[in-house]
Amino acid sequence: MNHPNLQYSTVQPAWTNTTRANAAFVILTRNSELDQLRRTIHQLEARFNHKFNYPYVFLNDEEFTDEFKDLTSSLTKAETKYGLIDKEFWSYPEWIDIAKADRLRQEMEDNQILYGGSLSYRHMCRFESGFFYRHPLMMDFDYYWRVEPGVEFSCDIDYDPFLFMKDNGKKYGWTISLLEFKSTIPTLWDTVKSFIREYPQMIPEQNLMDFISDFSGIDYNLCHFWSNFEIGDLNFFRSPEYTAYFDYLDKAGGFFYERWGDAPVHSIAVSLFLNKSQVHFFDDIGYKHDPFMHCPSARELQKKCHCNAEESFGKVSSIYVTMTMCYNYGYYAT
Repeated sequence: MNHPNLQYSTVQPAWTNTTRANAAFVILTRNSELDQLRRTIHQLEARFNHKFNYPYVFLNDEEFTDEFKDLTSSLTKAETKYGLIDKEFWSYPEWIDIAKADRLRQEMEDNQILYGGSLSYRHMCRFESGFFYRHPLMMDFDYYWRVEPGVEFSCDIDYDPFLFMKDNGKKYGWTISLLEFKSTIPTLWDTVKSFIREYPQMIPEQNLMDFISDFSGIDYNLCHFWSNFEIGDLNFFRSPEYTAYFDYLDKAGGFFYERWGDAPVHSIAVSLFLNKSQVHFFDDIGYKHDPFMHCPSARELQKKCHCNAEESFGKVSSIYVTMTMCYNYGYYAT
């Protein structure tokens, strides 16, 4: 089996190569999530980063405490950076009708839509959609690996995914794909179609439209890459195409009038602007974000893991038929 995560006796371990990509882990978190985050960092260090020593960038809409800084930096030999998010990126933009946003948010909460009543969740989704890559601490990097508090990494990663992305021209990497809740994004696809009509020159002929639409763009099938795990090229998000796309969505107000998530926003952009060769399924990275988990099924890769492949999302989700469809679409598309 030829795979970058499989080492052979005639090949030096990948971490002995001193070449590194210009990359970092980026973690949007709060002081209250310290215990969850410490467990995650401990796993990530044990499985990967104690060998490669990529830096961590922690971002928060409030100042990090000294305790947070001390108890996270102590878990790694890598550089740790702690950044405050500017209020401009974590507040209502001037074009939002706040009274309308408050009313619609209450309606979503009354209808028991997931995070429907949460304003902070909306700020988070907007920040992850359009601003994390613009934070001053991120401007020096070309690649990122998104990490969230409480996620688990169950397999040894004995190669450098960042260098893999760079050397193979990859712009976006994922592990799990599934369906979005339609009630959170009722006008998102209509807004995207309006963007496509206004900016047709930005949409390449070869893209991944078939992953997000069953009828060549007429509808949105709700499939998306679960963005709590992403490894990506920051210059893709800084591109004129993505910038125009995000600004168009932002002005439409759906981050606040509805509950547009960063996962469909990222996934639609990836599908519009990138082609199959630029998107990668990290099948070898064992990853869990409750309630879903990905575990590699190949026997040789399983030797590096402690997860059960039979419990992997693509295996157990037959009860989520359409979710499995998204997983399979993503697998074959990339």
